[in-house]
Order: sequence, then C-alpha cells, then structure tokens
Amino acid sequence: MRVTALATALALALPLPAAAQDSATLADIRQELSVLYVELQTLKRELSTTGGAQTLAPSTSLIDRVNVIESELQRLTAKSEELEFRIDSVVKDGTNRLGDIQFRVCEIDPACDIAKLPETPVLGGGTLPAAPAVQPAAPPPDGGPELAVGEKADFDRAKAEFDQGSFRAAADQFAAFVQTYPAGPLTAPAHLHHGNALTELGEIAPAARAYLEAFSADPAGAEAPMALLRLGQSLGRLGQTNEACITLGEVGTRFPGSAAATEAEASRVSLGCL
Repeated sequence: MRVTALATALALALPLPAAAQDSATLADIRQELSVLYVELQTLKRELSTTGGAQTLAPSTSLIDRVNVIESELQRLTAKSEELEFRIDSVVKDGTNRLGDIQFRVCEIDPACDIAKLPETPVLGGGTLPAAPAVQPAAPPPDGGPELAVGEKADFDRAKAEFDQGSFRAAADQFAAFVQTYPAGPLTAPAHLHHGNALTELGEIAPAARAYLEAFSADPAGAEAPMALLRLGQSLGRLGQTNEACITLGEVGTRFPGSAAATEAEASRVSLGCL
C-alpha cells in the first residue's frame, strides 16, 4: 500500500533511538516482550472466577429478587466493559510494540530490507479493535460531524496559540489534543497544525511524523493533500531526497489539480526530482 510506503519512507528518514544502535538492543527487546507477557497473564487472571454468583433465599419477595438480578446485571455489564477496554488497550499497545521491535530487529540485521517488512500481526490474532466511540455532544447546527464535549474549545485554544506565534505552546496543546481525541473530526487538522508548529520551531523530524499522522488519520479528507505535501517537503529538508520525491509525486497522483499538487510539483523541481 502506498500509505505503508510513506510510513516506511518516514521511518527511514528519522533518526533511530540510541537503543537500536548499541549492544543493549536485544536485551531491550527481550524486556519489552516480557512486559507484554506479564500484561497478558494479568488479564487471564482477571478472567478467572473468584466465587459463586449471588443467590437469594426462596422466601425473598419477587420485587427484591428482581432488584438484585437487575443490580447484578449492571455490575457484570460494567465489569465486562472494563475488561473489554483493558484487553483492547493491551492488544493495541502490544501490536504497536511488536511492530517497533520488528523494525528495530530489521535495523540491526544487515540482510533485512525495511521496505519488505510484512504488516505487523495483531497480538493474539484477529484484527485490531475498533476505536472506542466518544460520547458526542449535540450535533452542530450546520449538520457537520459531531464533536465530543470540549473538543472544539480545546482545538480553538491551541489554534489561537499558533496564530499568536506561540509555537511551543501550540505544539504542546495540539499534542495533548490528539491524545485526548484520537479519532474525532478535528484529529487530522490537529495533527497538521501540530506539524506546522513543530516546523516553525525547527523540529523537522517530529514535524514529519505529525504530518504523516495527519494524512493517515483521514487519507481522503480535506487536510490530506496539505499533510502529504508537508510530509514530502519535510523529508526533503531532512536530506531524504528520494523519499521526498516519491511522497511529493503522490500528491499530484492522489489529488490532481489541487493547490497542494501544484506546490508539490514546484518542490519536486527544486529538489531535482526526475
């Protein structure tokens, strides 16, 4: 997939952590696998029963029996939802860690080709759990996407910092925003503005990551052309000319006739892309 190719290009462009370059790397990998194992064992223990179900004496009135059954159902429902959330969190986190380990192992193996790395298998099999639904506020009057309570206010607060030239505060607030609202209608714009703020601070590598997140959050959305353009330009600034040319070429392919495509072509010319 082209998006995967872009992610690989960004991974090639960004500096590796020190742990992937020294003799402690394999020990770190074993430690991370041990942590995953412990988390799974903890979940298995929680799925074990701790006692019998609550029972009522035959003499108990019908109303009391119904009330107890209703209370027990509510308790069990809440417990099952809590366990489902924790299991989903472990699966997502574990899969991401396995992907990171796979990449790091490939980095220290001269015979491994990063471009040919397979997709990371989901921890425990199956597919990644869907993102939890966010309780929305009332729909906006224009019929646009529903926003979570406080989402628009938090976004506007971070955007105001950016507009005022407070790029560090804006970068920090947009980073917090995408953690709080990982799948909202403003997530892609927040990633894009986060990248713009980091670019203004001269932090090009993390800015490139933010642009990739913006594009990945909604590859067909309104922010996608600009996110892909800024990603390609960031790769060029990082000295990854070949990857930058490929990424900038994708802008015109995916979004022909757009302003981003025109700017991308100009950037390709300035980089000397073939």
